[in-house]
Amino acid sequence: MPASQDAASIPRERRVAFLEQMLLSRECDRRSGIVLRQGQAWFHISSAGHEGLGALCELLGPEDLIFPHYRDRTLMLARGMDAEGQARDVMAKGGSHSAGRNMSSHFSHPQGNVFSLASPTGSQCLPAVGAAWAGMLRGRDNVVVCSIGDASTRQGEFFEAVAFAIERKLPVIFLVSDNRYGISTPTDGMSPLRLGLLPDAVTTVVDGSDPDAVHAAAADVLPGVRRGEGPAVLWCVLDRLDSHTSSDDHRLYRSSEELDAMRDPVEIFTGRLAQEGLIDDEWTERTRARLARDVEETFDRVAGEPTGDPTAVMDHLFAEPTVPDAAEARTRPCGGTIVEAVNRALRTGLERHPELILFGEDIDDPKGGVFGFTKGLGELAGERMSNSPLAEATIVGTAVGLAAVGMRPVVELQFVDFAGPAWNQIASQLTTLRWRTASAWRCPAVIYAPWGGYLPGGGIWHSQSNESLFTHLPGLRVIVPSTPEDTEAAFLESFESDDPTLILLPKHLMRRQNRPQQDTAPVHGARLLCSGADVTVATWGNGTELATEAAATLRAEGIGVEVIDLRWLAPLDRETVAASLRRTGRLVVVQEDNKTSSFGASVLAELLGGDDEFYSLLAPPRLVTRDDVHIPFHPDLESAVLPAADDVVAAIRSVLA
Repeated sequence: MPASQDAASIPRERRVAFLEQMLLSRECDRRSGIVLRQGQAWFHISSAGHEGLGALCELLGPEDLIFPHYRDRTLMLARGMDAEGQARDVMAKGGSHSAGRNMSSHFSHPQGNVFSLASPTGSQCLPAVGAAWAGMLRGRDNVVVCSIGDASTRQGEFFEAVAFAIERKLPVIFLVSDNRYGISTPTDGMSPLRLGLLPDAVTTVVDGSDPDAVHAAAADVLPGVRRGEGPAVLWCVLDRLDSHTSSDDHRLYRSSEELDAMRDPVEIFTGRLAQEGLIDDEWTERTRARLARDVEETFDRVAGEPTGDPTAVMDHLFAEPTVPDAAEARTRPCGGTIVEAVNRALRTGLERHPELILFGEDIDDPKGGVFGFTKGLGELAGERMSNSPLAEATIVGTAVGLAAVGMRPVVELQFVDFAGPAWNQIASQLTTLRWRTASAWRCPAVIYAPWGGYLPGGGIWHSQSNESLFTHLPGLRVIVPSTPEDTEAAFLESFESDDPTLILLPKHLMRRQNRPQQDTAPVHGARLLCSGADVTVATWGNGTELATEAAATLRAEGIGVEVIDLRWLAPLDRETVAASLRRTGRLVVVQEDNKTSSFGASVLAELLGGDDEFYSLLAPPRLVTRDDVHIPFHPDLESAVLPAADDVVAAIRSVLA
């Protein structure tokens, strides 16, 4: 049953101020609609009908966090995003929280501990529980509020977040706005609440149109959540008074009788305060008129502010580069295996960085991960290393939340082939957070995963490379190391970086014993594997083995092959390859991924787009690659589709012919 008003309703001394906040929210909505019709804005999402949820903020402290919903205008006002901030948001001004980069009503307000909202519905849930986990690890008693619409609770990530919060007893309140519609689709027959899918022990149904009921329900659950007793779901039933967005007209799919029966929280609370003698009609009229004047003046003034600078649109994709410490600026000889290098780097990271967290499937001792990367680190890590559920979205999504609030999450995916369930978090949250907030929020998370083929018995779902999927995402650093030295250096550097990093570890090479490198190399950029004057071969990962073998074969014939291990795919060290191409006049790119839309094809396009490089060519360049086919399970079939050293030799002979 819905919670009713009781002694825990909004205190008397705050009631008039809260009503004024609701009225201000409604006026900001009204004015936003006006500037939209005037052509000064492009999109608007109304919060009308959702104002009562702002009562929750009456119980929150400044250290508590909010992961908002796009109808949370009143919550934003309560956390300090005033009418001026609301105006800049709807008109996408350069001084807005996103510098005009994020859609309007996709709120963010770091000063009030409000995280930046992304469009994919429900994608804020897993970062929210990650932030809550960070608070628990730090011994703090702050609460995280994850606000979401009822239609979005059918997203799998909502269920993953609730499950993780219950599993770890995290201090999270899931604030659900149930207006019974997902755009035009009624949700009564499909919401988790009405299907009986939410645990009764953590769920409270609330009259969301009544601010006192919202306050009372929150006051009831908040102390237990804050004490570490686990999460709560406040399911708030209310009415969406306006159409879904400015691009919608709800009169097309809702009857006039239904629209007339809707409950308005502003009118409900206004009437209640009048009955209590706290306000009268004169106060209401005077306050509405004053807010209308103030908001109009504010919006008019903001309308004259500049938009974001188009010449600066590339800014904030990555952090400003820093000068590395001289001792860490170059890789150090270490030898051994890549697995040992990963383990050694993770141990160093745990020792150097108290905020570093290790999280992934089966990584805890005694197993230490399916490849043994974390074996033996349990005693040193303590609670900073733990097994995740079998849920890649949870692994990456919690890492986003951990990183956003200052932790250093380092998470393992058992195979990069299984990144699919985490794709929403990688593409929507991890790689866009810095850019969409103009560096107000950052996400220095590290993801590492075994990668690639040439390990018999992998088949379709254990032998993929697919690096082009990740290099396609602006804001993500991607490296494929092929030696223990480069592997250890990549991890250690990524622990210091302010940007997200993906480290792809070639399975075929990771257990191979290596002698210590005789030469050192910078941590960033490409590495020269062997010199030659006749042809340039650019490659990475398992391709380094094919290229060096081909170079050795042709060296006996007097052909000089310059092999370059790109290592870092994003950012790409273009100049090293371009300089070699200008010397040799010939280029071969070697990859194991399939050819269409691949990273190797991108490298060719990047180099051929430069006049100096194009006019240096003595022959058409070649791409040694897998055809557009999946990798089969049987070793003989796998060998048939993956490139071999002989293919590299043939390509080199072709450009020399």
